[in-house]
Amino acid sequence: MSATKERRPAIDGWFTTADSSTGDGTVRLLGTRCASCGTPYFPRNELACRNPGCTGPKDGSELAEYAFSPRGRVWSYADARYKPPPPYVSPEPFRPYTIAAVELAEERIVVLGQVVPGIGVDDLAVGMAVELTEGVLYEDDEAEYTVWMWRPVSE
Repeated sequence: MSATKERRPAIDGWFTTADSSTGDGTVRLLGTRCASCGTPYFPRNELACRNPGCTGPKDGSELAEYAFSPRGRVWSYADARYKPPPPYVSPEPFRPYTIAAVELAEERIVVLGQVVPGIGVDDLAVGMAVELTEGVLYEDDEAEYTVWMWRPVSE
């Protein structure tokens, strides 16, 4: 019987995992949000608010940790039929996958990510509702390395 491998985020600090501190099993992207004007940043911005209309301080003190909404709508999508160059790690042999640009429901920013395995471009449509989930990007002898992925949901 084989032991279950540890699951580790492929990129630390960019998203919560299903077993992390959110407590509800919801995967969320992590970033920052300006306390003065509400502008969200993903990935995290730690320097200063870049919104030219913001009247808050521009020293980074205005930025707070922020967990993004887990749902959105497909803005665009495509097949990734080529193997990305290093440092991207992909399984051998390389298997094409689908990517989607998703406009988050609350923040209205567009975030790119892989779509869960088994869902191709023929299964997607612009405007389709999706939510974040955690999926395995690659694995080695020690662990499975996970990233956020989009999966279609019914409304």
